[in-house]
Amino acid sequence: MNINAIEIELKKRLVYPYQWGRKQEDDWDRKTNFIYKTMHFESLLEQLKNASPALKNYALNRWYNYWSAMAVEHIFALDPRVTPNQNRYDKLVDFKIDNIAFDHKTSVYPKAYSKDFNTAIQHKKELIYWLYEHQSQQGRKHFKNRLFLVLYNEKGQHWRIKSDLSLLQENIETYLDRFKPSQLVSCQFDQTTIFSDIIWVIKPNGSKLRNT
Repeated sequence: MNINAIEIELKKRLVYPYQWGRKQEDDWDRKTNFIYKTMHFESLLEQLKNASPALKNYALNRWYNYWSAMAVEHIFALDPRVTPNQNRYDKLVDFKIDNIAFDHKTSVYPKAYSKDFNTAIQHKKELIYWLYEHQSQQGRKHFKNRLFLVLYNEKGQHWRIKSDLSLLQENIETYLDRFKPSQLVSCQFDQTTIFSDIIWVIKPNGSKLRNT
């Protein structure tokens, strides 16, 4: 996988508004599953030329999120401590770090979260619980180990950071260099203990990110 090539394609998406118009759900996912085999943005637009505005927005967002996520998983897999899951149909495990299994989820800082950003950084366990409890109700819903990349931009354009693969790679590598199983946050769901953590991706006024 060529990270630079994918970043170029993802950045072409930035000129279009990021509007869902509806919650993500299985039926519309099936209607737009061609995004999995379409990496080039011009080809995506060609396939959507007769789509309704609502379906076009839905497909643009799914395509953008999917290819960003695939690039992120590839970035993780480049690290010698990471073992990627060879079963691409497994919705519970994307990779293992030091033999600890994780699903990965890239999330923009949630507008609906009641705490401000600085408070969230200081109390990340609260945000982790919130992210699990408000996760998608569709196919990827689960309460298993998950590693969150949480994206934050001071101007509120959090979603745009998904295309900044160079920045994501820099901070994933920093996180993995410092990774210790003891730093993981333990959470209880239905009497089951799961382990999670957050990689903060912060881009204020174009500056670099810090991790805590």
